[in-house]
Amino acid sequence: MRIAIPLVQGKLSLHFGHCDQFAIFEIGNGKIIGRNDETPPAHEPGLLPKWLGGIGVNVIIAGGMGQRAQQLFGQNQIEVVIGASVDTPESLVSAYLNKTLQSGENICDH
Repeated sequence: MRIAIPLVQGKLSLHFGHCDQFAIFEIGNGKIIGRNDETPPAHEPGLLPKWLGGIGVNVIIAGGMGQRAQQLFGQNQIEVVIGASVDTPESLVSAYLNKTLQSGENICDH
């Protein structure tokens, strides 16, 4: 399994489309076994779900995401978790794996 976290200055970006990097976590036996930070291609509508799917991402944890983006992630067989709070990527992934990730409102309105 691979989990993506959109980052701004090393922490969760509240809007995934405005991040400067993605932390990509490799998961094995329910634990983090690796991390690789990837710089996304220039943002244009519909590109990030396809790009992340192409590098094997199965789950994205985001603060906010528009409805169209959520649909595109679904079409690329990527689970979307929205409403996460700003935290370190490791903390977010660990909470997701432990089923304790607190998610709130989707802060994106488009």
